[in-house]
Amino acid sequence: MSAMPDSDADGGAKPNMHIEVSAVMPCLNEERTLGACIQKAQQAFVTMGVLGEVVVADNGSTDGSVGVAKSFGANVVYQPVKGYGAALVAGIEAARGRVVVIADADDSYDWEALPDFVNKIDEGFDLVMGNRFKGGIAPGAMPPLHRYLGNPVLSTLARVMYRIPIGDFHCGMRSFTREAFARMQPRTTGMEFATEMVVNAGHSGLRIAEIPTRLFPDGRDRPPHLRSFRDGWRHLRFMLTYAPDWLFLVPGLLFAALGLLGVLALARGPIALNGFSMGIHFLALFSMISLLGSNIAGFWLLSKLINAPRVPLEENSLSGRLLRYFSLERGLIAGVTMVLVGFAINVTIFYQWIDRARGDMTDTVHLAFSVATVIVLGVNLMFGSFLLHNLKDRG
Repeated sequence: MSAMPDSDADGGAKPNMHIEVSAVMPCLNEERTLGACIQKAQQAFVTMGVLGEVVVADNGSTDGSVGVAKSFGANVVYQPVKGYGAALVAGIEAARGRVVVIADADDSYDWEALPDFVNKIDEGFDLVMGNRFKGGIAPGAMPPLHRYLGNPVLSTLARVMYRIPIGDFHCGMRSFTREAFARMQPRTTGMEFATEMVVNAGHSGLRIAEIPTRLFPDGRDRPPHLRSFRDGWRHLRFMLTYAPDWLFLVPGLLFAALGLLGVLALARGPIALNGFSMGIHFLALFSMISLLGSNIAGFWLLSKLINAPRVPLEENSLSGRLLRYFSLERGLIAGVTMVLVGFAINVTIFYQWIDRARGDMTDTVHLAFSVATVIVLGVNLMFGSFLLHNLKDRG
């Protein structure tokens, strides 16, 4: 995601001067409010007694936003790639300060609170998040759908999935050091960038803090760029994609365990539970569930290997121990054993059929169905072992 700097503006600081704080504002048609945000950030620099700069990352504005930014002495960079995350990356890469503070340019966040975010960084934290639910949300500042459902639910899911104790994953005002941002290595270009920053910071072992932040109604005269369901899905999609334990392992193990228990219970014939009869149709259902679960659980291990360059495997984690134990030969031996056992039982059933003069075999239907499930699981394990071995070697 490349951006083009504006050589006509230097943000009020000479290239050889040491800038302590950079205020980065993504901008797409924010002519009405951009000037006020820049002034507040600049006043915050004065209050702190530090040399700072304002960087406006323009994402294709068609109004007078760029002219406003220049008139207030901001450094303007242009990002042709559309998206909230793309604009922020361009602005952050152009920033020269030791500490970077980001927030929207619609005057919904109080840029005069910038010193609070910088001071928290100076306490030793790498990333400082705002929390709007602790700081206060002014009437009309956040739609009820976002305030009472979207943000709380997505933040709760992220806390559980990634074990990062942050109450507001989507707050747009936050601060971090440039070194910390280099370790985060965010890649997303849309609104999910907000979640990715926190998740990557957690994976990188960065120290994360949270401070109360006030949210005000924005000063726009047009609809917001945020689209509730589209952007909510993008956040959820990112969280699931980078949380294979929750996406693959948990449902995979639950399905596999439930399915195999059902297959074992019905392998010898129909059963009755509290007067409820379970026969061949339930056996087919349990067989399907066990096959689905085993495949989904296998995807978990594969996804761990695929994501290893970004999220290194911990030696003592479940995936780390499994991969240390795993070898192509062990996988093949286990898979072949399952197939051979299945075929041996099928041969026994075949001879029973011969002994009965090719007569009725209704009493063996459940066993044959169960054995077929075992054979398919064995074949999947054999070919999956080759795929896992291939990915493991590449790592």
